[in-house]
Amino acid sequence: MKRMVAGITENHTMKTRQLGTALTVSAIGLGCMGMSFAYGGQAEADAIRTLHRAVDLGITLFDTAEVYGPFTNEELVGKALKELRSKVVIATKFGFRIAPEGQDRDRIIGVDSRPEHVRAVAEASLRRLGVEAIDLFYQHRVDPAVPIEDTVGAMAELVREGKIKALGLSEAGATTIRRAHAVHPIAAVQTEYSLWSRDVEADVLPVCRELGIGFVPYSPLG
Repeated sequence: MKRMVAGITENHTMKTRQLGTALTVSAIGLGCMGMSFAYGGQAEADAIRTLHRAVDLGITLFDTAEVYGPFTNEELVGKALKELRSKVVIATKFGFRIAPEGQDRDRIIGVDSRPEHVRAVAEASLRRLGVEAIDLFYQHRVDPAVPIEDTVGAMAELVREGKIKALGLSEAGATTIRRAHAVHPIAAVQTEYSLWSRDVEADVLPVCRELGIGFVPYSPLG
């Protein structure tokens, strides 16, 4: 990719990575959380310019979640990328219980990966993103009260219905990953990984390599 900026030619050749067998994405993805959740957020117009610039630079993987906002980040990403839908892979996440506005100060009041909750969040995320299918749907956090087989079984039903293209897990251990993958292929595991956060090297990365699961490090720069 080449473009002229202030008379200087910029050359951009973005490498790609495979997430499972279903998705090919740019080697660098853009986490959108900070645009509307944590770190003070960002003006909508500035966030949209950032998202469009990322696409110009060859980034195709964009990460959001229902809990970012809550809800507003999915709306922002959907709005900004609507006209660029064919060029991008949108990942979002479920797995938290979110209190109605005004009911609880923090709003995030626990985890919830019950099958009925998985479906409800997926339907709501589809509407907020304005898409016909979610490219990558992550369980945001493992719910100790719900067997991972039940959660992934519900996610798999959404794949069969064409509402989700690929499944992901976030912050899951090696044993959980194996159990989940036995129910339905897991395309990606997302976990913190940086120079000073390297726990995944012990068992998560090896199991991802073994099973052909893509690994998506969050906060790679800390």
